[in-house]
Amino acid sequence: MLSLAVLALPLAVRAQTHSATFLPSDAPDHSEQGQAGTNRCGTAFNQTSSCQNAFSKSSFFSALFDRSPSFSRPPVNSITDWCIWAPPSPGPDAVIGNTERIEVAWCTKNGTGTRLIPDGAITGAHFVQTPDFVQVTGVGNLTFVNVPAGDQGGELDPHGQDGNGNPIGGLVFSSAFGQLEEIFEWTNFVSDSQFCFRACKPAPMAPTWCQHIYDTMGCNWNMPANYDAGVFEQCMGDSGQPMGVYGTSTFFQGEPSTPPAHPIPPSSECTPISTIANGIVAITTSASLTQHNTNAHFSHQNSGLSTQASSTGGTATATQASTGASPTGTNAADAAIASRPAHVIRAVVLAVFISALQLL
Repeated sequence: MLSLAVLALPLAVRAQTHSATFLPSDAPDHSEQGQAGTNRCGTAFNQTSSCQNAFSKSSFFSALFDRSPSFSRPPVNSITDWCIWAPPSPGPDAVIGNTERIEVAWCTKNGTGTRLIPDGAITGAHFVQTPDFVQVTGVGNLTFVNVPAGDQGGELDPHGQDGNGNPIGGLVFSSAFGQLEEIFEWTNFVSDSQFCFRACKPAPMAPTWCQHIYDTMGCNWNMPANYDAGVFEQCMGDSGQPMGVYGTSTFFQGEPSTPPAHPIPPSSECTPISTIANGIVAITTSASLTQHNTNAHFSHQNSGLSTQASSTGGTATATQASTGASPTGTNAADAAIASRPAHVIRAVVLAVFISALQLL
């Protein structure tokens, strides 16, 4: 029931002391001073969108703008509908540490005005609903959403170093806990090959369950969960233990001894699906990622996010979308397209687009 919409917090303290104030239907164009994107996103997807609203829950769209009391908690079937933050533009300098303030929403479902994650980019995803939070974790080729190859990533959260959030203008909405509401505590890690996103139920313990002070510890430590490739599933689960809390003691990042991650909490009622697809096929163009950027110092970030990230140079990717593409696009198909000359790619895309129009 992950129903995430990422927008922005006007004040850091508001995240902990004020109730929800925005819904996607009444969000302002900019909800934070200095915001690069927008929170007034419409509904049509756009692969150059600057939308900073991220959504996640497959039955969410039918009630997206419904404020009525009859809006009820949807079934647990949100593995096909979620978003992550990622860079707005490709290139070797687009590492998360450089772009954390301007990230945009990349989503698996159309209908919210965001960019769409291309088919084949996600190779494993695991959704879990707990009493205290909803969470999606997984792996994939996130160069398809402009994360440079070799980028070990970093953390996004609604606070940031100055209280304006990373990205600036980032808010989260969810209907996982009842009616659609603004979520003030959330955390998201992204690298070139791994991601995790947690949105916490509005309650006194929300800041603890969605702690944002462990930005150098990465997904596996902050959100122990299933990150297996080749599996797409949605589950009910236990909350487990808050990150950094060990009995009556709390670990603080930078202490001489780092404790291990908590065990993965038990889950049940898991429902598998075959894959995640939306019909968008990535067309990639290579750009070198220099060793300078691979080893760059990430402000407010960490080079230890993904255990699968490469530490050597690679390629960054630019993504475009073919709206007439097959909804079963794969990495193999993407690679085949990417290997063709530019004029062939343009011809193929044009032909597919014309065919789609003729079918309307």
